[in-house]
Amino acid sequence: MVLVDFDRVSLTNINRQLPALESTVGLLKAEVLAKRIREINPEAEVITVTEKLTPENTEKFFRYNPDYVVDAIDTLKNKIALITYMYRKCIPFISVMGAGNRFDPTRFKVADISRTHTCPLTRRVRQALKKEGIYRGVKVVFSEEPPVLERGTSDEPLPAEKKHIPGSVMFVTATAGLIAAGEAVKDLLLRHKIL
Repeated sequence: MVLVDFDRVSLTNINRQLPALESTVGLLKAEVLAKRIREINPEAEVITVTEKLTPENTEKFFRYNPDYVVDAIDTLKNKIALITYMYRKCIPFISVMGAGNRFDPTRFKVADISRTHTCPLTRRVRQALKKEGIYRGVKVVFSEEPPVLERGTSDEPLPAEKKHIPGSVMFVTATAGLIAAGEAVKDLLLRHKIL
């Protein structure tokens, strides 16, 4: 298993992320999760990559030849770079779309990106992928729940680089992640004709 995350645990993560505890604030998220995985299964092979994926360095993240990728990047240009690379290289993946400013974990769906609706991030990803000539063939987890607008905000699109972090609650973000993980396992089992 390869865990990729350049970010460090912060106090604002404690309400919604497994590695976030008072004792882990300031530590690299990928390293904290790798330690937890090894404590669960000491024989687990876990590699951590603590560098930020960008359009300029996307290819180097694939040196480990993953069988499957779960994308949960939340900055648009980096998400597009990753999806475009995997799509063009025929690397199996699923991409998690927006989970912020939502409260209903039962509204997540798995679909091809061409069949998505409601989610502003998904709309922006779809538009950016069209510029890359990608119209379908991108499996995503998205929410049919319209995001709740925070007081003082509007539905104006955000710039390509995230400047505002939508509020989130663990039971929503965790559900999106668990759905993506379940789809990854299912896809791998189907590919190896185990299901």
